[in-house]
Amino acid sequence: MTGAEGHTESTAMADGLDRLWTPHRMTYISGGDRPEGGYERPGGCPFCLAPQRPEPDNLVVARGKHVFVVLNLYPYNPGHLLVCPYRHVADYTDLDDRETAELAVVTQTAMRVIRKVSSAHGFNLGMNQGGVAGAGIAAHLHQHVVPRWGGDSNFMPVIGRTKVLPQLLGDTRALLSSAWPS
Repeated sequence: MTGAEGHTESTAMADGLDRLWTPHRMTYISGGDRPEGGYERPGGCPFCLAPQRPEPDNLVVARGKHVFVVLNLYPYNPGHLLVCPYRHVADYTDLDDRETAELAVVTQTAMRVIRKVSSAHGFNLGMNQGGVAGAGIAAHLHQHVVPRWGGDSNFMPVIGRTKVLPQLLGDTRALLSSAWPS
């Protein structure tokens, strides 16, 4: 049935639930933040551009010789980091030996720093290779380092399809950067 304003009765009636809105996520979902021409070219790739932006706006936590660490703009959990090579390569097999070694060492350091500042109970580590494998930006390799805590996957994401993040990205960046070893 349709009500006076064109709503069905089931959506027009109050259901007694409070809503936690995250409208900023629509930019990611709709692809509204994608540059013209996509991410395939380095000039449109946020991972190529991030290290060149002024700090702290770039969300870069640490820099190595071949890779850098940046906060995920759309994190699953506070402290969700991405370890990226500076070089614009899409596939793990395209990394050279130095990039591969530094990516591994920097990932270990990221885990240690996150444990130090936030007492993470565990981690999800991984790379999605290609769009069909879930890579949001498939053109530039990036390894996810996602801290996990007991109970962090509660009813909000499961039922409410919403993730509650208790810390702003800038605050997370400052905390992790200050704890990163020189």
